[in-house]
Amino acid sequence: MYILNLTGHLPEENLAYDEALLNLCEEGLGGETLRFWEAASYFVVLGYSNKINSEVQIEDSRRLKIPLLRRPSGGGTVLQGPGCLNYSLILKISDRPQLQHLQQTNEYILNRHCASLQPLLPGHPLSVQGISDLTTGSLKFSGNAQRRKKEFVLFHGTFLTHFDLSLIGKVLRMPPKKPDYRGERSHLDFVTNIPLSCETIRHVLSTTWQAETKPADEFMNRLNNETTKLVKEKYQKDEWNLKF
Repeated sequence: MYILNLTGHLPEENLAYDEALLNLCEEGLGGETLRFWEAASYFVVLGYSNKINSEVQIEDSRRLKIPLLRRPSGGGTVLQGPGCLNYSLILKISDRPQLQHLQQTNEYILNRHCASLQPLLPGHPLSVQGISDLTTGSLKFSGNAQRRKKEFVLFHGTFLTHFDLSLIGKVLRMPPKKPDYRGERSHLDFVTNIPLSCETIRHVLSTTWQAETKPADEFMNRLNNETTKLVKEKYQKDEWNLKF
């Protein structure tokens, strides 16, 4: 499996890289990949079908100069920024029978992550809750989503490590759809930072997925070109980001 530590300069690039990776693999130009990235600035990311007015404190986001973007995968609306480690897995569906269905994919990947991280956190019992959350106790530290194509699936998510949790409630509304285990808890009472460094999490996930191969220069050139195209034609367009 390829491994990429690749963060774009612009927020839009980081969303576009994930879609570009999926597209290239689907076209037969790449293979299974694990990518890590960390945002240097804050921005809101809506799931594909999320409605801005019901998910985001729009005026507060504008006042704080926090951009509103949209990703091609499902899941809830999140705030990205410093202190949040992001990973993206591109996996070949036909090579892994556990990837045949959406919920089966969630369980397969998240249970692996949970089992890999648990030995490092003996005082923090980890579990998979809701549709695609990783939790310690009843507190969420990782949200995840997926985008499926015919041959490959993009499964990506976040790990809160040293994030400013108080900022979440200032820009995001209470979500219209909530997992049962959340109840009516506010953002600040629902999420937590996990006491692991980004470097440690990268090492654990890389080992779990046996990601150790550096992509060829030709592949990276194609990836960068596809990403640049997606940024210009999609992720910088209000027609995409503000579509719902």
